[in-house]
Amino acid sequence: MNKRRVLVLCTGNSCRSQMAEGLIRHFLGERWEAYSAGTRPAGYVHPLAVQVMRELGVDISGQRSKSVDEVRDTAFDLVVTVCDEAARECPVWPGGGQQVHVGFPDPAGATGSETERLEVYRRVRDAIRQRLLPLLEQFEKTGQVAGEVIGGLAEE
Repeated sequence: MNKRRVLVLCTGNSCRSQMAEGLIRHFLGERWEAYSAGTRPAGYVHPLAVQVMRELGVDISGQRSKSVDEVRDTAFDLVVTVCDEAARECPVWPGGGQQVHVGFPDPAGATGSETERLEVYRRVRDAIRQRLLPLLEQFEKTGQVAGEVIGGLAEE
């Protein structure tokens, strides 16, 4: 069986899209090939994202922040934007596949103590897991995702 391919797009490709890629690989990796990229990549994976993913037994420490240019020629079944800015900057993915937006707040903007910032990362991680993984499972069953915009948590 051929794996389906999903691209998760964000602006910096340092937090949300990296966590999504890791979750998809960990929980759906036998059926999905996950990629992530950014419209303006930060050049690193945020250490707090790595830390909260490790809490679930998901290691994203070997992932790296990439530009959309690196995956532009790859065919995807589904392209998911996880931040509003990336959805605006990349309104149509040139490589085909259904495109959908599932927005989540940017945990990199969290303030406060490390404990408080980690809690924000955990909330976003858990929301991605709760919203994005069922979306991919729906796509597997129907070959499409209902609607163009699927809400996650409101962006802050």
